[in-house]
Amino acid sequence: MSTITGHCLCGGVKFEVDRAKLGDAGYCHCTRCQRRTGTAASAQVSVEPGGVEITHGAERVKAYQPENGWAKLFCADCGSSLFSRSPDSDEPSSVRLGSLDPGHGIRPTHHRRVETAADWEPIPDDGLPRCEGGRA
Repeated sequence: MSTITGHCLCGGVKFEVDRAKLGDAGYCHCTRCQRRTGTAASAQVSVEPGGVEITHGAERVKAYQPENGWAKLFCADCGSSLFSRSPDSDEPSSVRLGSLDPGHGIRPTHHRRVETAADWEPIPDDGLPRCEGGRA
């Protein structure tokens, strides 16, 4: 299968991701991801320009643009976190793994921003490399 499908919680936004344009996947432990998700980390996969096509509900996708950071894109109806966008791009640069339909086979390969990891949930001892810093 050359594409992966995904959608938001309410189904109002549907999209496809071109497997050939996928980059690395990882967990981000930055405080922005913690506040955005309400969890200790966010799992996402990077994607090259042109790698995401919103097939339904593009008008529902809204963005929060933090100062000095990547835009956080979400469904305006249900609030599902879907993508991030680089400050120098107008299209998604990463896709939240939780928004992808089952069977995609993508597995995180690292933990980043471990210096700001939540003290209430230790990073699991899963053998993945741990890095300080990274994009916000």
